[in-house]
Amino acid sequence: MSTETTPKRPSDLAVRSVVGIGMIAVALIALWMGGIVFWILCAVLGLFMMAEWADLDGVSASQKRLSQFALSVPLAIMAPIAAGPSFFALGLIAAAAFFIVIVMRRPSLAAGAFYVGLPILALLLIRRQEEGVVFTLWALALVWMCDIGAYFSGRAIGGPKLAPAISPNKTWAGLGGGVAAASLFGAAMHLAYGLPWRLTLATPVLAVVAQGGDLFESWLKRRAGVKDSGNLLPGHGGVLDRLDGLVPVAPIAALLVILPKFYP
Repeated sequence: MSTETTPKRPSDLAVRSVVGIGMIAVALIALWMGGIVFWILCAVLGLFMMAEWADLDGVSASQKRLSQFALSVPLAIMAPIAAGPSFFALGLIAAAAFFIVIVMRRPSLAAGAFYVGLPILALLLIRRQEEGVVFTLWALALVWMCDIGAYFSGRAIGGPKLAPAISPNKTWAGLGGGVAAASLFGAAMHLAYGLPWRLTLATPVLAVVAQGGDLFESWLKRRAGVKDSGNLLPGHGGVLDRLDGLVPVAPIAALLVILPKFYP
């Protein structure tokens, strides 16, 4: 999510804050409940994300619906009452992308199946682990803390721009503040919940990755000539605007979480 913006009017900031708190509350409730509830939230968000990716790609309404249909197959397989998050689901994500390429001849639209499907698969896989609540909270909240730290440090310090051609309002100070906030959160998770060292030490690196995801989505919007990926979330834009940092973080976090299963 783009976090360093021009100063907002108090009313705009209030709306943004209320909506942001509401989204975090919904995510935390679904995370705690797990199972079918967490899968439903992820699947619904995935369909919205695919629609916004299609809009940024400039396809027709029918092509957008078809791409959502293609993605709905692997999303359904990830349900706890089906195969769940597995290599089979990963194969169906690839199949959905292949279907989109063959039927619509839009490789850029097919890339959306991976962009949306992989982080959802990763989050569901993390949540399924023995300490899934703690690990998933870590993956989600490190991105939230990075956003918050980047927003406030960027506004308070300013300074040189991070990538002015892509996102003119982002600064190096914001990046540093975001990494620092995420790192402190990772350390707190280690002390409070015994977060493994490999995840704690990876937190600042993943914070940088989250900022990279933010910049990538900013590039997509700039290419499409739009300010936001959608208008579903007041004060935040679209679902992609809110989850852009999580998209690259989730798959890496999942690999780090399950690593001991392969190298105990």
